[in-house]
Amino acid sequence: MSLENKLEQATGTVKEGVGKVTGDSNTEAEGAVEKTVAKAKEVAEDAKGAVEGAVEGLKNAFK
Repeated sequence: MSLENKLEQATGTVKEGVGKVTGDSNTEAEGAVEKTVAKAKEVAEDAKGAVEGAVEGLKNAFK
């Protein structure tokens, strides 16, 4: 979970909110997409870490 991804999620959330308040559907959609992409990056990083941890655990089990 990187700080960069958290900031991107927050930026997307703010942009989405501004779009809703101002009635700008393009800004709202951009914010939603940015937030979703940042969340997907975070999930991918977490999954990568879990796989790496599992591989390391298997290596240690066979030593």
